[in-house]
Amino acid sequence: MSKPDDTILQRIRELQEQLETEFDHRRAAFLYHLENGRVSFDAEVRRQHQAFKVQLSDFLREARPLVILTSPFIYALILPFLLLDIFVTIYQRICFPVYRIQPVRRADYIRIDRHHLAYLNGLQKLNCVYCGYCTGLLAYILEIAGRTEAYWCPIKHAARVGERHAYYAQFVDYGDAENFQPGLRASRARVTTLPPT
Repeated sequence: MSKPDDTILQRIRELQEQLETEFDHRRAAFLYHLENGRVSFDAEVRRQHQAFKVQLSDFLREARPLVILTSPFIYALILPFLLLDIFVTIYQRICFPVYRIQPVRRADYIRIDRHHLAYLNGLQKLNCVYCGYCTGLLAYILEIAGRTEAYWCPIKHAARVGERHAYYAQFVDYGDAENFQPGLRASRARVTTLPPT
């Protein structure tokens, strides 16, 4: 990887850290804290939240009929998501120790906590549980896939692609035959953190 790439990646990491710091400031402004991993609001804040809750009947009355008709298609995806979760988790449990790659912790990616918010009605809470699981699962899978790709095929694509995992920027350039083997070794070194078995 070139020096300009290293510099850009460092700037990205610094900006991500600044963004997280800003999120921390906002969290403090909303007067909650974590106790053993659970969110806790004081009683007055919970009362204020209750005042903003939209009753389920009003929520459904205001929804467009076509939006309601799409809900079975959204919720039907839970089965493939669950199967994907099971298979990807089994895959990394079996293969990552062989490759000496540190397993990805599901809890670092799948957060289901928005249903504790008192300003959400029951259906909104269910939707938040569903979205928290599905989007967290996709992030978890992307991290597993990224570590796998970094181990087996750390080559950038010829054309620009959408959002990529964190390892992609350090991959070998497409067409760089001379640096592929050294780049492969370097990429594997970055993701293999477990001792040999």
